[in-house]
Amino acid sequence: MYQNTRQNVGCFFSKLSIFRTTSNQRMTDQIYMKRCIELAKKALGKTYPNPLVGSVIVYQDTIIGEGYHHKAGENHAEINAINSVKNKDLLKESTIYVSLEPCAHYGKTGPCANKIVEIGFKKVVIGTLDSHEKVNGKGKEILEKAGIEVVSGILEKECQELNKRFFTFHQQKRPYIILKWAQSNDGFLDKDFKPTSISNSLSKQFVHTLRSEEHAILIGTKTALTDNASLTTREIVGRNPVRILIDFDLKVPHDFKIFSNEAPTLVFNSLKNSEEGHVKFIKIEKENFLDQFMQKLFEEQIQSVIIEGGSFTLTEFIKAGIWDEAVIIKNENLNLIHGTKAPEFEFELEKEMQLRDNLLYFYRNNQK
Repeated sequence: MYQNTRQNVGCFFSKLSIFRTTSNQRMTDQIYMKRCIELAKKALGKTYPNPLVGSVIVYQDTIIGEGYHHKAGENHAEINAINSVKNKDLLKESTIYVSLEPCAHYGKTGPCANKIVEIGFKKVVIGTLDSHEKVNGKGKEILEKAGIEVVSGILEKECQELNKRFFTFHQQKRPYIILKWAQSNDGFLDKDFKPTSISNSLSKQFVHTLRSEEHAILIGTKTALTDNASLTTREIVGRNPVRILIDFDLKVPHDFKIFSNEAPTLVFNSLKNSEEGHVKFIKIEKENFLDQFMQKLFEEQIQSVIIEGGSFTLTEFIKAGIWDEAVIIKNENLNLIHGTKAPEFEFELEKEMQLRDNLLYFYRNNQK
């Protein structure tokens, strides 16, 4: 009986030791995966239509290489991380961490999964699998068939959030939609239906940063005619988004700012299909407009869109439930009394942020 008790106790502590070792390793993996995510975010807004990916190479608990995907057509994160390692002899005894499953197909670059096998890494740690039909577990399968230890699902939710645009695009066959508008304290978008400054300088910088991070930005005919908006990132140094104009009857004059050569412009209309320099006219029917519109944006490889107005356009997306996030900027010290009413929007608040006299409210669509 004493011998059996000793054996049971020994078995218990053996299992406890294994649990602690596994738990400690997972915590270590999470630390390195966080670094992968940090690296990936450096290219936010620059990799379209590719995803954001970061990679770290670890040898004996020390990072010896880092990399991230900078731009479509250039090296992927894993290759940049490999190239950054000074002593390539250490690679075979190293673990490579990557926030997204290594690709398994030939595009403008070769498959990263094959390169990892060729080098002979002993272990690969993946944040989340890639739902793209050309990958979708195939990269992981290549690694495992080569006898490489593969661990996946490390900070999976965080890695999926990193590429919410990419995943929405490929899974739902439409862009990631962000609604955004600024309103007065009493709920108006303008004063007496005329352009009115509502956001303060800090909020404008925030909005222009948002523009630089998203693939495209959209307005309708009325907003274009009233505001003559350029839809660029003037308040910060950053890339200009693709501009999208919904103008069924082509009422917006060609000398308006939205047609400047500062960024490509897509004009959805009911009259013509044509390409005129950096401006592309896309014909679309008015009936069942939103469904067609989402399909056309998917065909144009647009992964995310900020809907900036006006009230009618925003309301159409809200009513249809076709949105993923919303940002509402409210000026607490401004009452406009009369003008264009802000859209009705009654959803659960996710978070808020104060920028002087501007309150920024953030929402996420959990009902889609």
